[in-house]
Amino acid sequence: MIVLGLTGSIGMGKSTTAAMFEAEGVPVYSADAAVHRLYAGRAAPLVEAAFPGTVRSGVVDREALARAVLADPEARRRLEAIVHPMVREEEEAFLAAAREAGHPLAVLDIPLLFETGGEARCDAVVVVTAPSEVQRARVLARPGMTPERFDAILAAQMPDADKRARASVVIDTGGGLDPAREAVRAVVARYRDGDPPAQAADRKRG
Repeated sequence: MIVLGLTGSIGMGKSTTAAMFEAEGVPVYSADAAVHRLYAGRAAPLVEAAFPGTVRSGVVDREALARAVLADPEARRRLEAIVHPMVREEEEAFLAAAREAGHPLAVLDIPLLFETGGEARCDAVVVVTAPSEVQRARVLARPGMTPERFDAILAAQMPDADKRARASVVIDTGGGLDPAREAVRAVVARYRDGDPPAQAADRKRG
């Protein structure tokens, strides 16, 4: 089974692109969705112990947690030490199930793939990108988002240009849904439907 990493900075259209892979019949693991489940379950008491006041009714309050860690690199590292091992366990279970089901291709949708060294677990990496002005407009349109928070999030992520330079494939979502969908179909055709030389080259490059 080919394992394809999917990543991109905030506001680049990664979640929409992940849904396009699912529409093509490719199983997709979402690290963000895993975190949501964990924050409502076994991670909640550990997060509350590390960051008192960030859990409400047994569920992590993501806004409160963001205020506690976003501008504090040491706090982010403590949070990652709690959450990342659990997310990795869920990822491994997803991959095992996909292999058992006989899927030839699976996608790992991980926002901080390069930042956490996750590309080492992938055969190839798709980076989703868009022009910076499109990215900024998308993110600032989100409820509760401020320019200051957006800048802090960007500062914690690898620059888009660096991600694109390390990608096996780049999908630009700035041109709308239809071109992005065609790009996803091309990736699926390449990796699921068998382009062994390209796959081997991507493994060597990684």
